[in-house]
Amino acid sequence: MKNFNRLLTIELYKIKNHKLSRVLFFIYFLLLSAIAFMAAIQVKVGPIKINLAEQGIFNFPYIWHFNTWIADFLTFFLAILVVSTVTNEFTYRTLKQNLIDGLTKKEFILSKFYFMVVLALAATSFVFVLSLILGFIYSDYTSTGIIFRDFYFLLAFFLKLLGIFSFIMFLGFLLKRSALAIGFFFVWMIAESIAYALMRWQFFGKNLANKIIAFFPYAAMRQLLPEPITRLSAAKNIGNQLGENMTKFNGIPFVNFVIVGVWISIFLFLSYKIIQKRDL
Repeated sequence: MKNFNRLLTIELYKIKNHKLSRVLFFIYFLLLSAIAFMAAIQVKVGPIKINLAEQGIFNFPYIWHFNTWIADFLTFFLAILVVSTVTNEFTYRTLKQNLIDGLTKKEFILSKFYFMVVLALAATSFVFVLSLILGFIYSDYTSTGIIFRDFYFLLAFFLKLLGIFSFIMFLGFLLKRSALAIGFFFVWMIAESIAYALMRWQFFGKNLANKIIAFFPYAAMRQLLPEPITRLSAAKNIGNQLGENMTKFNGIPFVNFVIVGVWISIFLFLSYKIIQKRDL
């Protein structure tokens, strides 16, 4: 615990003195707070007006799924924050100075990992508190059993954040430039989509392609938070009127959590190997 506090303090000190990181952190939580304003949004479908809050988006336990899915769209801001903390080590030569001051390469990687864990916990805790407040205000169901029934979506959100952070950290160490790391990350996302399309339409068919793509890093992380819109009764009704069969949500398979956990370990190991072998 003492080593954890020491390494985390070192990392937080760097963030404290980096203006861009503070700005990104502020923007993320400001935009996350904007979820509350969705309760006042009205959607017009022809002559019909739909109030989002009245459609049950803030009902327990659905709110855990919906809010974590919405919050996931803002992960990009935190990913920039993480990769900037990595690439700044090379830009300002703080990595070399940390090693001269007695920090081992293993401790250096651990300091980054501890920071990512705390950052993911902070974001998850914020979503938890925000969801709890909105749920008690707007939900039609507030019994304890219902409130915490789909609580595992918070775990899925936390693990996905940690997965994205680990991936972008590895790219930061590999490429040493924030823009290159972020650009490569988006290229990888597109490459996975192309690979899935080829497997599904050219080689293996839908079922086998879905099983294979589940082991790809970004796809595995994405599947931790499937879209929640088709779970809404309004969406199902519209789908029925249009002749579309909305797929029933059956939860998140436990194997998805395991796969993402393995990828996090792989990215941490590869990051450590890069630092271990690179001439600093």
